[in-house]
Amino acid sequence: MYIKPYFFIVIPFLMFLSGCTPGGPKDRYNLAECKKELLTAEDYSEADAVDRIVVIKKERKMYLYKDGKVKGTFPISLGKNPQGQKQEKGDYRTPEGEFFIHRKLCSPKYYRSLCISYPRAEDKARAKAKGLNPGGDITIHAQPKWNADGKGDKYTLSRNWTHGCVAVTNSSMKKLWYAVREGVPVTIK
Repeated sequence: MYIKPYFFIVIPFLMFLSGCTPGGPKDRYNLAECKKELLTAEDYSEADAVDRIVVIKKERKMYLYKDGKVKGTFPISLGKNPQGQKQEKGDYRTPEGEFFIHRKLCSPKYYRSLCISYPRAEDKARAKAKGLNPGGDITIHAQPKWNADGKGDKYTLSRNWTHGCVAVTNSSMKKLWYAVREGVPVTIK
């Protein structure tokens, strides 16, 4: 079997982009620091707190609210198939509706993540009626490991690339991480 020479260039490049390089870069995500913050409740700052997150899919923006006023705005990326409501696992759609942050997660793949309360009971019922799996593990997450330094932010924010999650830059996630407690409502429309 003949293997074309470009195979030996393309595969390592794709591995690099996906964060699958052997040994890879040093862990810039510092999971130990993240986990320590969660254990000691140092993952929240009352001064920077927000009490609602609103994602407008059409605008590809996230709005952070405090006492009914916009406190910040972040550009976002969505699922690869962003139009419409998430129907099933693997449809690459970002769910729509009213949710809440149910957990903070230190992620070796995406720096830090805020887990969203999807699927809700109505999402499960709708999927079951159609004989589908509603999917799950929807988060607001930061960038993949290959973009730990943020040099690829312009590229990642110029397209929708997630499996259905909402992605922000690592610098945006750092601000969001300290501004949000579990239970904060999230509206995606």
